[in-house]
Amino acid sequence: MTAMHFPQRRSSAAAVSRHRTALDDLGDAAHSFIATLRLWRRRMRERDQLGRLDDRMLKDIGITRAEALRLSDKPFWKE
Repeated sequence: MTAMHFPQRRSSAAAVSRHRTALDDLGDAAHSFIATLRLWRRRMRERDQLGRLDDRMLKDIGITRAEALRLSDKPFWKE
């Protein structure tokens, strides 16, 4: 009895590999998007808190009222 060898279907393996890579890229993009949203939310919260500090607290951290107002007025998407 002779053994029959069938050629491997490389096209479907390549398609699975491309599909898996595309899903990985999509997952990475989603993680990056969520991380950006978290960063923006943290900036908004920190800037709001900075604007609420009194002069004594501002002096403790080494900034003036004018600097605190300038920083707290910055949009959340700017570093």
